[in-house]
This record gives sequence, structure tokens and C-alpha cells, in this order.
Amino acid sequence: MPTPIEYADASPQVRAVYDDIKTSRNVPDVNNFWKYLAHDPATLKRTWESIKEIMAPGALNPLTKEMIYLAVSVTNGCAYCIASHGAAARKAGMSEAMFGELMAVTGMANETNRLANGYRVPIDAAFQK
Repeated sequence: MPTPIEYADASPQVRAVYDDIKTSRNVPDVNNFWKYLAHDPATLKRTWESIKEIMAPGALNPLTKEMIYLAVSVTNGCAYCIASHGAAARKAGMSEAMFGELMAVTGMANETNRLANGYRVPIDAAFQK
């Protein structure tokens, strides 16, 4: 089983990504996710660049993006991502009431998606572009 790559043990390429993460997020250290991805510096860099771009403010605000990320993480059963993006969503302003509604919508969407797929429900003409 791999172990996390700490800053002191990291290659210069990995340290450059770690430094960017710490600066961008204003944190003293990177999360374990990045320390494990550091075993493949190309994947580490590519993933960080993509997340930095995708999660930046845009048409959707940071709270909405974190809540979407949290909902997908719940659906995929990723405990690490649920914890990480749950904390980020709360930091961005998600209340417990919002979390409750998010979980209700996520659960309902998963249930109805599976029912529609199981019954092979054809798409209504009104929903077609």
C-alpha cells in the first residue's frame, strides 16, 4: 500500500504543485488526496490544474459547485470526497438545512434515475431538444 508523499520527501515537480495548492487555498499543508496522487506527478499536476479551473468562480458560485461535488461524491460513495467537499461546502456557507435538502434531492434523484433506467422509460417528446 502506498504511503503519502510529504513535502520534505517530494520531487521538485511535486513540490511545485504542493506550493501552488497551498498558495491557492491559503493552507499550511496539502490534503492527503494530493499526497497520494504525488506518486504519479503527471496525474497530480493534471488533476490539480483541472480542479483549480473547474472549481473557480464562474457562472456557478463556489458554494453551488461544492454542493454539486458533495452530491456526486455521495452518489459515488467516496468517503474521502464526502468529508473533503462537505467541509468545503460548509466553509463556503452551506447550512445544515441546506445539507439536509441536498441529501434529499441526491437520494431522490438516485432513486428515480434507477427506476427510469429499470423501466426503460422513453424520453418524452417535450423533453427533447
